[in-house]
Order: sequence, then structure tokens, then C-alpha cells
Amino acid sequence: MSTLTRARCRAQAHPFALDAALAAGVLICMVAGSFVDPHGPEGVKWGLRTPDPLSLVLMTLGAAALVFRRRAPRTVLALAGGFSVVESVTGDPRAPVAMCAVIALYTVASTTDRPTTWRVGLLTMTVLTGAAMAVGPLPWYAQENLAIFAWTGIGATAGDAVRSRRAFVQAIRERAERAERTREEEARRRVAEERLRIARDLHDVVAHHIALVNVQAGVAAHVMDKRPDQAKEALAHVREASRSALGELRATVGLLRQSGDPEAPTEPAPGLDRLDDLVGTFRSAGLRVEVARGDEGTDLPAAVDLAAYRIIQEALTNVQKHAGTDARAEVSVVRVGPHIEITVLDDGTGEDQDHTPGGGHGLLGMRERVTALRGTLTTGPRYGGGFRVHAILPVKTRTSAAQDSGP
Repeated sequence: MSTLTRARCRAQAHPFALDAALAAGVLICMVAGSFVDPHGPEGVKWGLRTPDPLSLVLMTLGAAALVFRRRAPRTVLALAGGFSVVESVTGDPRAPVAMCAVIALYTVASTTDRPTTWRVGLLTMTVLTGAAMAVGPLPWYAQENLAIFAWTGIGATAGDAVRSRRAFVQAIRERAERAERTREEEARRRVAEERLRIARDLHDVVAHHIALVNVQAGVAAHVMDKRPDQAKEALAHVREASRSALGELRATVGLLRQSGDPEAPTEPAPGLDRLDDLVGTFRSAGLRVEVARGDEGTDLPAAVDLAAYRIIQEALTNVQKHAGTDARAEVSVVRVGPHIEITVLDDGTGEDQDHTPGGGHGLLGMRERVTALRGTLTTGPRYGGGFRVHAILPVKTRTSAAQDSGP
């Protein structure tokens, strides 16, 4: 930190002491200026004349008033202006008491707005200059009278310039702080969205595969003694589901690695191109699933493709868990104009069905995925039994549309 910066910090920490030092310096300058004799036979010259007692009193009172210029700037200006008027009328030769009024006017201009500066500045110049020209001992065109007009104008102009610079610097500082807060808020929002997305993926992966493992393990335990071949097949499905769950968990959790960590996940996120494999895992678990597709030739953005896959996965998982052992599910994926519609129906009559929005995180996760893509999701019981999940997703997101319209 430089010496100038340290001095400025100390001055800001002790403004009263700074004003007292300023008042003392102004008093010294005024007393020294009172020894100048501007009416000598050969022009301006230094003399050893003694200032009038009234002039000394006025200079002392004006300098003392400057100590309080920050606390009551307009009051100090009124006092200093009054002392200057008295000196202009009575002093011959004059003592430079007007210096106090100039500094007081500068303080008012630097601490108020521009219209107030104009009004106060014009009033001060008019009163001081008018009093000196009208009732002073010197002719109205004397140099001292014009000097009062000039110095009061300089004080008001300098104070307004300082105020404008402070406002400009403050505006720049606030803009920088606002931009910094915006960047931090955007970073926090992106982190929260990423955490939510990873949490949804983890829930979908775990819920799907654990449900399959649970069903197959139950089948294996039921037929272990009577039909060991079927039990062996069920255990093979358990192993396959476990391996698939571990793989997807490894890929999802791998997103949390730092940029420099090795073995970053390279497997792409699942999409509708793996729908047959997904349906096959449910069929192997004993769930009857029929698939109808009308989305041939549709190239979906990665986010939409992943959301469609996860919605079907979660819906079939709910059917597997809640719809009963004899339930049958129907999956349809259809392209309708600028949207792709996904429907999952079941005819289950299981007594443990709980598809209400507050019953778990599955439906909530689906709704969050659809809402993030500006789509719509409708879920609810079917007339006559069963449950229906219907999602409408845009074929093109805002990001992909912007990329297509780019150069």
C-alpha cells in the first residue's frame, strides 16, 4: 500500500481531525493574506501592517466554522457567507475571509445534487458579490469584487465535479459487485441443477434395477427346490441387472469427478435407441410389455432422448412394483408435429398401488425432467383400472434450435 493510499485511509477514518487541520491551514492562509497591501503606490506589495481586530475575529470564526463543514454544510456556508459579507462591507483593505465561504460552498456542492448546487451557488455568488459592489468601500468594478465572484464560482464548480466523479466511481463499483453477484448466483444455480439431475439419474437407475433384482430374487427363492433350472435363470437375471446397475451408477457418479481425475466416463447416456434392451429386462422379470413406436427418423437432442428413456424406465418400474403380478404394460413413442409423445399404460389392479404425486420420488423426478425441457406430463389412474403416464416433449430444445439457426 502506497503512502498516499495510507494517508487517504487515515483521513477517511478521522474526518473531524482532517477538517480541523483544514480549518487551521485556512486560518493561516487568511492571516498571511491579510498582510498583503493591494493599494500601494507601486501596486501589490507585502507589508507589515497589523490586520484590523474585527478582521481577525471574522477570520477566526470563519475558520472555526469549517471544522463542522461535514456535519452541517449549509449552516457552515451561511455562517461563512455572513462573515464574508461583514468583511466586504467594513474591511479596507479587506482580509480574505471569503476563502471560508468558498470552501463551505465547495463542501455543499460535493455533498448534494446538481440542481441544489446551482441554486446555492448562484445565491452565494449574488449575495457576496452584490454586497461587496453595492455597499463596500471599493468601486463596484474593483478587482477584489470580481475575485469574489470568480472564486465562489470555482468553489461550486469544483464541488460539483468531485460529486460527479464520486457518483461515477460508485456506479462502476456497484455494477461490478452486481455482476459478481450475478456470476456467483448463476454458478450456484448451475451447480444445484446439476446436482438435481444427477440425483434424478441415481434414483431412476437404483429404483429400476433394484426392483428387477427384488423380483428375480423372489422368483429364485420360490422355485429353488422344485425347479432349479428356473431358479438358475432368475439368478442370472439378478446378476445381469446388478452388473447393469453398477455400470450406470459408475457412469453417473463419474460425472462428479474433477476435470483432472483419470477414467472419466465415456459411455453415452442412454436413450430411446436402447428401449428394446430396457423392455427386455422387464420381460425377463415376468412383466408383459408391448411396444409401439411411430418416431422413425426422429433425431432427438441428448437431453430429450435421456428424459424419454428415464420416463419409460420409471413408469415400467412403477408397474413392476405396484401393478400386481398379472399386470400388462403398453409403451408407445409417437412423433406428433414438433413434439414426441410418450405413453405408458398398465391394467394393474394391485392393492399396493401408490402413484400419487406425494407417494414417492419417481413421479416427482419425471415431472422435473419434463418441466426442465418445457414439456408437459400427465399422470393418473385409468378408467376401469390401471395407471397412465403421458409425457409430451419438444423435439428441439431451445439450445438445439439456437445451434440450428446459427451460422
